[in-house]
Amino acid sequence: MLKHAGQGNDLDAFDLKILDILQRDNSTPQREIGEAVNLSAPAVQRRIKRMEESGVIAANVAVVDPDKVGQSITVIVEVEVESERIDLLDATKASFAGAPEVQQCYYVTGEADFVLVVTVASMGEYEALTRRLFFANPNIRRFRTLVAMDRVKAGLTVPLG
Repeated sequence: MLKHAGQGNDLDAFDLKILDILQRDNSTPQREIGEAVNLSAPAVQRRIKRMEESGVIAANVAVVDPDKVGQSITVIVEVEVESERIDLLDATKASFAGAPEVQQCYYVTGEADFVLVVTVASMGEYEALTRRLFFANPNIRRFRTLVAMDRVKAGLTVPLG
């Protein structure tokens, strides 16, 4: 058994192979997964259930192409806060986490305190978001906007090798 990422999750080679397949296509039938990793479908099902219950598999979702649903503008935002008091940071994190336009949010080291990946349909929508998330929050010192010109790679897979 391998311990991964210090989380105490015991993952063996079968689990890693199953995860690799599921990350590429979560709709792969368990029978096919079993054939690929040399386990029975019920054994694959038990392993998947265990990994879901332990949080190794965090969600089963459909990855939607933002362009196909009219959300074609991706903006990366660097945010600096005035104070890193824990209550103010928690409120800022909650604000970012609660905004559906915010696809990803990272609390980071360096010049910025947060980096956000935002998806919107128009720059007008982005402006409204900035008013709501940044200008209305007295703890936001400044933010810097980077508009993506092309989505070269957007992935959710975790390297398991």
